[in-house]
Amino acid sequence: MPGGGSRLRVTHRAAVLGRPVAHSWSPALHRAAYDALGLADWHYDAVECDEERLPALLAGLDATWAGLSLTMPLKRAALLLSSSASVAARAVGAANTLVPGDGGWHAENTDVAGLRVALAEVGVTRVRRAVVLGAGGTARAALAALAKFGECTPTVLVREPSRTVDLMAAAERLGVRPILRRWPTVLDPDWDVLVSTVPAGAADRLASGPWPPGGVLLDVVYAPWPTALALAARAAGVPAVVGGGEVLLHQAAAQVELMTGLAAPLAAMRTALAQLLRR
Repeated sequence: MPGGGSRLRVTHRAAVLGRPVAHSWSPALHRAAYDALGLADWHYDAVECDEERLPALLAGLDATWAGLSLTMPLKRAALLLSSSASVAARAVGAANTLVPGDGGWHAENTDVAGLRVALAEVGVTRVRRAVVLGAGGTARAALAALAKFGECTPTVLVREPSRTVDLMAAAERLGVRPILRRWPTVLDPDWDVLVSTVPAGAADRLASGPWPPGGVLLDVVYAPWPTALALAARAAGVPAVVGGGEVLLHQAAAQVELMTGLAAPLAAMRTALAQLLRR
C-alpha cells in the first residue's frame, strides 16, 4: 500500500484492511457514497493485512489517508494501536474504524451503530428480552447496541461457556449483566429481539423454532442471504426479519461520515447493497 506518491490522482484515500479481504463489500458501498457525493478525488481500496503487518502499515500512511475500515483479524489490534478511542470502541474492546486524530489514529466502532440503526429501522424502540447467539466480537457489539434500547438482561447462547471472557469483560464495561446459557437444541420463544452473530449455517439447527408471535430477528449474515434461520422466521410469521446487509450498510454509512465529514448518501449506498445481494 503506498503511503506517499501514487499513480492514482487522488487527494483522499481510504481502504478496508483484513485477511482475507477480497470478499469485502465495503469498497462497493464506500465508492457508491463517494460517487453520490461528487467526491471524484476520493479512492477506496481493499488491502490484505494481518496483525503483524498492521503497525508498519499505519506508520507508513501519509496525510492523504482519511480513514481505514478494519475487519478480522484486526479489530482488537487496531484499538490497541490507536492514540484515542470512542466510548463504543473501548467498551466493546474492538475497533472497525480508524480515522486521523491528534498525534495518531482515533478508533471507532461503527458496528454498534450499524446494529442499533438496523433494529431501529424496523420499529425497535425498547427491548424487553433479548437473546444473542454467539460470544465473539459481533456479539459484544450486539450487547452495546441492545443497551441503547433501555435496560434489559440479555441471554447469550454459547457453545463453549469457557470462551466468554472477552464477552463478559465487555458486558461489565457496558453495565450489562447477560445470562450465559449453553447452545440449545431448540429456541425458547420468550424474546422480543433475537440477534444471531454466528457464521452462516451455524444456527440452522435452531430454525425449527418455536418462534414467538411477535418480535424481531436480526441475523448478521449477509452472504448467503436469506439464511435458514431467516427463512424459518419469515415462514413462522415473525414480523421483522433483518439481514446483515442492513447492518453492513449502516456501519459503512457511519464510516463514510467519519471519514468525509459529510452526511452519508444512504439511498445510493442501499442501491449498491441491493446489487451485491443479487449476485
